Amino acid sequence: MQKDIASFRVKYVQILDEKGNVDKKLEPELSDQELRDLYRWMVIERVFDNTALALQREGRIGTYAQSLGEEAVHVGSVFAASDDDWIFPDYREHVAFLMRKVPVKNLLLHWGGSEEGMDLPERSNIFPVCIPVGTQTLHGAGTAIAFKLKKKKFCSLTFVGDASTSTGDFNEGLNFAGTFMAPAVFIIRNNQWAISVPRVCDKPDWGGCQSRAQTLAQKAIAFGFDGVQVDGNDVLAVYSVVKEALEKARKGKGPTLVECFSYRLPPHTTADDPTRYRDPEIVKAWLKKEPLARFKLYLQKKKLWDEKFESAVQAEAKRMVDQGVKEAEDFKPKPTDMFDFVYEKLTPNLSEQRKEWLS
Repeated sequence: MQKDIASFRVKYVQILDEKGNVDKKLEPELSDQELRDLYRWMVIERVFDNTALALQREGRIGTYAQSLGEEAVHVGSVFAASDDDWIFPDYREHVAFLMRKVPVKNLLLHWGGSEEGMDLPERSNIFPVCIPVGTQTLHGAGTAIAFKLKKKKFCSLTFVGDASTSTGDFNEGLNFAGTFMAPAVFIIRNNQWAISVPRVCDKPDWGGCQSRAQTLAQKAIAFGFDGVQVDGNDVLAVYSVVKEALEKARKGKGPTLVECFSYRLPPHTTADDPTRYRDPEIVKAWLKKEPLARFKLYLQKKKLWDEKFESAVQAEAKRMVDQGVKEAEDFKPKPTDMFDFVYEKLTPNLSEQRKEWLS
């Protein structure tokens, strides 16, 4: 006997196209101020990103991972969350920290090599920058399970890149989340490149890619919960899908995997040279789809954007970032930090080294 025993589908969501046209049936109910705030936060991330890149090129911070072109993923997702929800970032979600009232100074201290940067304010409800690929998936799943056991109506929101979906930690985290019906939402920032490894296989008989799966969202199906692919350059779509996923999770209906389909416009980090492996014409084509420009067109059509508003937002972002630069560069880290921030308590050998340093 032979028969089909299961079938699945993956939904794709786009609300706002690259010309600023909106699908009225899917347009979220956001106030004029909320729409302006979405734009404001994307501008702040863009200004921070440009400034951090300049600082790195001048030798004032270390290797840096840009967020250019991915602002809608970060802003739309965090905007959808409540203040009580916990965020588990990767290493590009700079604005997630700022939206949770972490000072610009902290981010620049982190990228400048100081552990003080990730000494985060109480009640910010965001974990430190995660450099190991995919490990934060376990943290997000475990925290969500804890919320469920404590009968809290909170959720975890975890960001990973497309490369993370190839790791054991990612798959183990999703399996735990699905098994325990955890109130968790996992965001895949699919920018189509893991350094120089493409997301999609273009050769029939050789690997050289992240996955042969048609989508990354469908990976959720194997663990018993929903996966959705969304236009990652559309902040309205990201917001709406993540908001719905969080509301579902709060009602005890389990986790959701959201694949935000976007493109990494800059290099992987400032240590990378993408001209060695990417077609520049493809990059130019994706630049026309970037999220800030399309959302600006949308706001213009709703008469919520003008030059006065733009000038005010840009000025605010510049003041905020410039102040953070000054505070970060005025900060004097202690040499003993290299010992004090390795473990919760000093080990005997570190304690001995610390004493030797001070002697």
